[in-house]
Amino acid sequence: MTRRGAPAVPDLVGRAREGDAAAVARLITLVEDASPLLREVMAALAPHAGTAHVVGITGAPGVGKSTSTNALVAALRRAGRRVGVLAVDPSSPFSGGALLGDRVRMGDHALDPGVYIRSMSARGHLGGLAWSTPQAVRVLDAAGCDVVVVETVGVGQSEVEVAGLADTVLVLLAPGMGDGIQAAKAGILEIGDVYAVNKADRDGADRTRRELRSMLSVAERPDGAWRAPVLQTVASTGLGIDELLAEVDRHAAWLAESGELGRRRTRRARREVEAIALGALRERWGSAGAGADLDALAGRVAAGEVDPYAAADVLLEG
Repeated sequence: MTRRGAPAVPDLVGRAREGDAAAVARLITLVEDASPLLREVMAALAPHAGTAHVVGITGAPGVGKSTSTNALVAALRRAGRRVGVLAVDPSSPFSGGALLGDRVRMGDHALDPGVYIRSMSARGHLGGLAWSTPQAVRVLDAAGCDVVVVETVGVGQSEVEVAGLADTVLVLLAPGMGDGIQAAKAGILEIGDVYAVNKADRDGADRTRRELRSMLSVAERPDGAWRAPVLQTVASTGLGIDELLAEVDRHAAWLAESGELGRRRTRRARREVEAIALGALRERWGSAGAGADLDALAGRVAAGEVDPYAAADVLLEG
């Protein structure tokens, strides 16, 4: 124990790497709570991370993300892979609470020691993920998961942050949930690596698949670029899930062969470092002295004495 009631980080990391689910849970809790031990936790995990394939699953609410995640995890387990799942739920703008109900649809794996499932509240963070999701992914990666599946809140027309976190982005659609123009407006044509029209036993599935393929075909791609496949699945019965996993694996192989995996992970690390640095700056500006300086600068901007860019320069120099 580092202090009364505080866990010893090296011990937690060691137990997590041995497959201790309680230790993994404790580490993710430290991450979510932005614990004072967070820096020590990340430093201890860093040498062990970077091997898991991160799969992001997104799509509009109601397309079957949780059911598809459950089916995909089953296929991964049949292939003998250890799986970590982070299911992000929206938080209420009124109460601040979250249902965290995704695990209800993943009960098939509740007793499987090769699967770790964690629900996370978005806590008001926009983009479809929680602020702490990247660090939680690192915990599961270092804990020995072969694949980490991140299920987002649900993409609307801006929640595409998962594209910056995942190695492979799986976008789900369903018949009757809008045409190809809506898909383009939602931004999913730019973020997806693999597309699946789920609930394909419903009317309109073939049309949705054709429209999506047509929209994807007009996008300009350089030679050798990945061409996203469009599949049909019925996650509730498992239909098409093995084919879906085969395409995810094919994309993983392409990432490694093309060098895109390294580029994606470098961009991911850059964004993470930038976010941490900006968060540290905000904390400094929120302190007593810096806050007063910011208020004074804001008053001068409002009075027209200085422009906002010059005021920002003064704040940064301070």
